[in-house]
Amino acid sequence: MLNPEKESLPHALIVAVQLDTVSDVEFESSLAELSDLAKTLGLEVVGQITQKRSSFDSTAYMGTGKRDEIRQFIDAHSSGSEIVSDVNPETTSEGIEFILVDHEISPSQALNLENEVGCEVMDRTVVILEIFHRNASSHAARVQVEIARLTYMAPRLREAAKRAGPAGKQRSGTGGRGTGQSRAQMDSRKVRDRIAELQKEIDAMEAGREIQRALRQRQAGLTQVALVGYTNAGKSTLMRALTGKEVLVANKLFATLDTKVRSLYPESVPKILMSDTVGFIKNLPHGLVASFKSTLDEALSASLLLHVIDAGDAGFEMQLEVTDKVLAEIGADDVPKIRVFNKIDYLEGEDAQAERAAELKEKYPGCIVLSARNKDDITQLHQAIVHFFQQQLVEAEIFLPWSAQGLRGEIFASCEVLEERADAAGAFFRFRSSPDVVARLRELTDNAS
Repeated sequence: MLNPEKESLPHALIVAVQLDTVSDVEFESSLAELSDLAKTLGLEVVGQITQKRSSFDSTAYMGTGKRDEIRQFIDAHSSGSEIVSDVNPETTSEGIEFILVDHEISPSQALNLENEVGCEVMDRTVVILEIFHRNASSHAARVQVEIARLTYMAPRLREAAKRAGPAGKQRSGTGGRGTGQSRAQMDSRKVRDRIAELQKEIDAMEAGREIQRALRQRQAGLTQVALVGYTNAGKSTLMRALTGKEVLVANKLFATLDTKVRSLYPESVPKILMSDTVGFIKNLPHGLVASFKSTLDEALSASLLLHVIDAGDAGFEMQLEVTDKVLAEIGADDVPKIRVFNKIDYLEGEDAQAERAAELKEKYPGCIVLSARNKDDITQLHQAIVHFFQQQLVEAEIFLPWSAQGLRGEIFASCEVLEERADAAGAFFRFRSSPDVVARLRELTDNAS
């Protein structure tokens, strides 16, 4: 769709309808977010055209007057005339190649708007899909992205087939008789077949992931924490700080699309696994929620969620609500959670930071306010994670005969050993660990005896 090798960035114009139910603050926040999405995609936003309406125009999203304004803006931009822009007031002769719509619109609205203004129209969903397509690195993520893109494309192919009408029919059958199918109809069928083929791959990969999760859960004392939150809230930076492992950290939306699992460092008893997940976003297409459920499943299988929120963002409350809503959609809203307000250092001045921290702790009891760049803050978060799991530990004692000393290493790896004493028959261990580990060790030692 886009050519990233072009020397200059393709130009894009944002268009948006502000409905009566949407506040000015929420509307401006959404526009700013779409602009950030465009930058992540490699586009230069050169202007915005907005309109207040009680509902979208059913024909082409915006009213006829605004559509005329869009055409005039594009013509002036292409001819090099001076342009008044909310985003980039500089005069330029570069033409506008894309219209970015800050909503998901119907196939007919997109085609009508495209025909009227003469530019490719990308609604908010297309922009997000394209970013996901570019950033997906693993085979699983690429397959999931393709399913989402094809699912989005299917109704647009049906719209094209409907518009083609009888003229788009291809002759078929003996002697060329028969109703035939249009090329768009044939393409639509191919899309359905491809989606079914990819879904089989997803099902096979999901079975493999279930086996991996089961193996992790059977390992001694393993517990899992999932980092969740709005895109660009700093989850990957926290992941690196908490695990001591290199993970992709980038100041752009949707830098992480593939699940990464690392051990908490320094290691603790029980051993704790950390997993990063794809970031959420306002109006995340439901198809993407479904397609990326494999990464969000890490939140479902986790014992604890770290809900990471950008404390330095003025719209953090909306972002917090979006994440809570998506977690509820996937059934993870009942998983224990610690709210972690990150990027407090982005606020200017220590007084402003202290004031925001006090407000957050009063409004969200039990939350942690920090900067991922501050080692003391990371130590505090590390201790909170370990404390969450250690308060669930129970004290137990087992006897290990000398003939079963091979289990000794596993006891020390999965338990906090409080006391060890030996006699002629073997060794007694008094330790603290999770109830599941205690039960499993008792079974192993009984079998060894």
